[in-house]
Amino acid sequence: MIFDRPLVPAVLVQRYKRFLFDAVLEDGRAITGSCPNTGSMRGLTAPGSRIWLSEHDSPTRKYHHMLEMVEVGGTVVGINTGLPNRLAEEAIRAGQIGDLHLYSTLQREQKYGRNSRIDMLLTDPERGRAYVEVKNVHFSRTSGLAEFPDSPTARGAKHLEELGDMVEAGHRGIMIYLIQRDDCATFRVCNDLDPLYAQAFLRAEQRGVEAFAVKCRVSQQQIAPDGLIMMDEPAFADL
Repeated sequence: MIFDRPLVPAVLVQRYKRFLFDAVLEDGRAITGSCPNTGSMRGLTAPGSRIWLSEHDSPTRKYHHMLEMVEVGGTVVGINTGLPNRLAEEAIRAGQIGDLHLYSTLQREQKYGRNSRIDMLLTDPERGRAYVEVKNVHFSRTSGLAEFPDSPTARGAKHLEELGDMVEAGHRGIMIYLIQRDDCATFRVCNDLDPLYAQAFLRAEQRGVEAFAVKCRVSQQQIAPDGLIMMDEPAFADL
């Protein structure tokens, strides 16, 4: 995914109310912008961090800058939770995630499960159905290791249960962890920050749910899926 126009560099002053931030542009102007990530953004909100913003000229927008990336420890990290589905689709179509590119039809945001919507539904006359859920990942506290979640997510655990239900109904259930950073070679589910999610993940694997971790190349010009990385199973040793 290539950005429509170059991102604007700035320095973060604060992120607050989960969907707003204050920053200072390179020309010294102080601005308030929107943050397209309502999660905790653990480790990515330190005042003084170098950040990159997209600009939007629509007169209907209250804020004309939107936070897209944060630099932490020399690594540029994408934070926009509106992008992972699009990036996962790019990875599928590029043949980077197993055999998913062989399915003939891809539909977005389809109803399924218990009052839910699946991010992508893949169908094929020979392969049947594959229900694909995508999770955004940007948390890393150990060099080279990406983790999810960075805070408790009951909704995420529900998605794992529903994917397991799809497998037991005779379909495929697939979880894609889309990592918007390029400094990680391994991924694991974080059991100390959300043990219930980790337990749900283990149950889902036992039921036949497949999981893939995809890292991305991240720059001020584009974010692009860059293939699979290892899933670190020992995270469940103490469950």
